[in-house]
Amino acid sequence: MTISRRQARRQALFLLYQWDLSGQELGSQYAGEIDPWARAVAEAVAARAGELDGRISAAAEGWTADRLGTVERSALRVAVHELETREVPAEVAINEAVAFTKRYASDDGARLVNGILGRIQREAA
Repeated sequence: MTISRRQARRQALFLLYQWDLSGQELGSQYAGEIDPWARAVAEAVAARAGELDGRISAAAEGWTADRLGTVERSALRVAVHELETREVPAEVAINEAVAFTKRYASDDGARLVNGILGRIQREAA
């Protein structure tokens, strides 16, 4: 199965969302074939969830990652992972996280995600 990187990223986000909500193994609740890149990203992010949450909490100015909604937290984890690994341009990582959050959570959540990722990107520069 070949899908676009955007579709694979969204699949990784859904895998992480389900994992975060259920605590079950990645992909155990996903119906259908999982793209290899999506699985690799989801596994890498899940393995580093605590570390990524620490980065998110530090940049969230008073919020902790565990107070964020599951959609926002999943989008932030993937984006921070992508910012650190530099697999994609920073703009792509941030824009995809914001668009995902806006679509599946809220405009307010998308603004929060954008602000947190903007701070993380500026600190890294």
